[in-house]
Amino acid sequence: MTAPGDDDVTLTFGGTATTLLRIGPFTLLTDPNFLHRGQRAHLGYGLRSKRLTDPALVPALLPELDAVLLSHMHGDHWDRVATRSLPKETPVVTTPEAAGCLAKRGFTATADLRPWQTHEVSAGDDVLRITSVPGVHGPGPLARVLPQVMGSVLELVRGGETRWRGYVTGDTLFRPVLGEVLQRCGPLDALVPHLGGTKVFGVTVTMDARQGADLVELLRPPVTVPVHYDDYPVFKDPLGNFVAEVARRRAPGEVRTVGRGQTVPLRA
Repeated sequence: MTAPGDDDVTLTFGGTATTLLRIGPFTLLTDPNFLHRGQRAHLGYGLRSKRLTDPALVPALLPELDAVLLSHMHGDHWDRVATRSLPKETPVVTTPEAAGCLAKRGFTATADLRPWQTHEVSAGDDVLRITSVPGVHGPGPLARVLPQVMGSVLELVRGGETRWRGYVTGDTLFRPVLGEVLQRCGPLDALVPHLGGTKVFGVTVTMDARQGADLVELLRPPVTVPVHYDDYPVFKDPLGNFVAEVARRRAPGEVRTVGRGQTVPLRA
C-alpha cells in the first residue's frame, strides 16, 4: 500500500532557478545559486552580474539530497558557494561539459547526459527517471560560445507505472522542436520554465514572456510554475509579463507563481 504523501510532488523556490523538488520519496536540488544580494555571479568571458535578491535556500539548511540537477555551468546556476558547501560526493546530473567542470572541483558522482539520455535513481520500489532534453541557450553563433544546456523531464515511476511527469526547461530559448518532449516522454503534469528574457550583449538568451507562453501552448501542461526571472539585472522581462501573456492567450492549464521560500504543489 502507498503511504500517505508517497505521491506528493512539490516545489520550494529558492530564487533564480534554485528549487527544492520533492517527488514522492525523492529530493532534488536544482541549479544551486546561493549568492546573497550584492554578490556577483560570474557568467564567463569576463561578464559578471550583481545579485538583486537574497536566496531563500541555503546549504546549511538543506535536507538530504538524492541528487542535484544542474542545467548548465553558469555562475547564477552553480556558484562558488555551491562548490564550497555541497558535499563532494553529492550526485549531480548535468551536461558532459558541466560534469567536466565539476570533476575539476572535486565532485566525484556526476552523471553526464547527452540529449535524450536517461539516468535513474531508486528508492525501494520507486524510481525517479531523469531524461535530458536539449536546449538552445543562444541564437546562431552565440550558441557556440555559451555553455551546453539541458532541460530535464522528471518521472516518478512505481511498479512500472508513471505516477507523475514534469519538465524543467533549463536556460533555453523556445524552439518548436521542444514538442519532442511529448512525443518521447508523454503528457506532462507540470512545467517549470526558466524565463526572464535574459539579455547578453543585447541578445535574448532565455525565454521571455512571449516565448514562455509559446511553450505553454505547445506542451499544454496542467500546471506551470515559472522561475528565473528577477534575481539579476540581466533578467529583462518581468514575471508579470508572462502571467499576462498566458492569460491573454487563454493558454491551457494554470500558472502558479511562487515567492522565494514558498512551496507549491506540482499536481493539478
